[in-house]
Amino acid sequence: MMRLTAFFATTTIVVLLSVTAWAQSTVNISAFYGKWSGSAISESNISVNFRLTARDMDVEVRPRDQGFTVLWTTVLRQRGNPNDPTAERRSTELTFEPTNRPNVWRAVGSNDPLVDERFAWARLNKQTLTVHSMVIRNDGGYDLQVYDRTLKPTGMDLEFTAYRDGQARRTAKGRLVKVAN
Repeated sequence: MMRLTAFFATTTIVVLLSVTAWAQSTVNISAFYGKWSGSAISESNISVNFRLTARDMDVEVRPRDQGFTVLWTTVLRQRGNPNDPTAERRSTELTFEPTNRPNVWRAVGSNDPLVDERFAWARLNKQTLTVHSMVIRNDGGYDLQVYDRTLKPTGMDLEFTAYRDGQARRTAKGRLVKVAN
């Protein structure tokens, strides 16, 4: 009985140390490749009728040349009748190419954000792939969307924040599972 207890204690310690080491090291971008599906709860401070809403999400990350492409689709429920909201589907696809900085990519076509263009970049830090997307509005203010996608042993966590001129307007937190490679 003593040997069995020692075996389980040793196994538990090894597993915990392995998970801790994995969580503290930066994974390769290929760890994100595949199709992911899940849902999130969004919280808004700009809508009286739709402060909390449910979202369905699909994300696909795939290699592209020396970089990668991220395609995400979100089904929003934040318009219409609060008791029967209208579903709206939005998709975005961005392709990222490497920069001269490790684990930092620039979106293809991101040039001058003052010329009606989106400026987007991605960063990989430990288990989190962060995509920033910024637009400078005609009045000179800016909108910034930040998507943190963090790998976990059982899937991917999403934290999204939409800022306008530095103030958070909407957040979403959710969970996705890998459905295909």
